[in-house]
Amino acid sequence: MQLTKISQNTAILLEHARKSGLTSSELLEAVRSGENERFQIAQNGHFHYGELFAYAGEHGEDLEKAVIEGYKITFNTRNGLKIWLEETFHLSSESDFRVGEGIIEGLKLKEEQLARLKEALAVNWTLQEEPTTDGVLVRLTVRGLQ
Repeated sequence: MQLTKISQNTAILLEHARKSGLTSSELLEAVRSGENERFQIAQNGHFHYGELFAYAGEHGEDLEKAVIEGYKITFNTRNGLKIWLEETFHLSSESDFRVGEGIIEGLKLKEEQLARLKEALAVNWTLQEEPTTDGVLVRLTVRGLQ
């Protein structure tokens, strides 16, 4: 199955909406409606949904398909990937993993989280995994820096 490609910002906005309390069905309804107001619960100082639908339309992002089937991020920056990890897995970069120049390490995930990361991670990053007794230790590196 070919996953729909979306921008890092769109992915972060979708995951922040989930983290803010929108259920999967509410998120799907919000996306289908095309109404930014449906994201009111997630709107705050850092996350703005005003341009979500316009951007998705201009760049051919199928938000409905992304919500239903999953997505592949087109390009990850270090900071963007850090935020995506925090929003998607409810982690903190201050206590749950370390962010360095072109690297994210010390990230401990469960198998289903690892699968989700592998599915969404942009091709400009590589992933190394080390099984542990209670999950997988993950190291992410910008491609070309490993």
